[in-house]
Amino acid sequence: MKGPGDAPPAAPSSTTDQVNQANIPAIDPAPPLKQLVPHLFQTCDTAIISQLVTEMISRLISHNDRIPLTSATVTRFHSRAPPGIKLDDYLRRIVKFASVEPSVVILLLVYIDRICEINPTFTISSLTVHRFIIAAVTAGSKALSDIYCTNTYYARVGGISLQELNLMEMEFCKMIGWKLSCSIILLQQYYANLVRTSPLYVLAPPPQQQLQIQQAQQ
Repeated sequence: MKGPGDAPPAAPSSTTDQVNQANIPAIDPAPPLKQLVPHLFQTCDTAIISQLVTEMISRLISHNDRIPLTSATVTRFHSRAPPGIKLDDYLRRIVKFASVEPSVVILLLVYIDRICEINPTFTISSLTVHRFIIAAVTAGSKALSDIYCTNTYYARVGGISLQELNLMEMEFCKMIGWKLSCSIILLQQYYANLVRTSPLYVLAPPPQQQLQIQQAQQ
């Protein structure tokens, strides 16, 4: 008979909850040699935002890969085996060649939280993350960006067929309840939280406070 200790870990409902439940050690809020990044995500380098998002998703994967996979939890986003390309390289490739905006990169985390809330059995793992990302970028770019690529181009960049991307995009929209839009305020909150939990970066003061500091130093 299996006891409580033998039960598989539950699927957390949000990115923050998933990291907390994984018992990841708390990060020193003010370690030395942290790099200052802009207070607003709109002015932050997309490469830095991609790195922050990759760090968060990687922590989710390290936790969720321990959850047993069953036939009932398999989705269209599942691969038979983890793709050969690493997550950071894959996201960097998509951002570079599809000119993905910073807002869409942060939106990936918003989408993860929304989908996990609606579909508690779905998890971001090494088997789902790549296909989830290309589908989310495809849908998110259309929701937030004035200029975006065609599905044919996204499929080529993502390394999948156009037919498969079309099916995944439709499945993604259904899973998220077609809630594809997101406010600037919410994106800023996610950005600030990413920087706060990062061991590499620290958020610069708000623009008005920076001006006051500069005036005081003169």
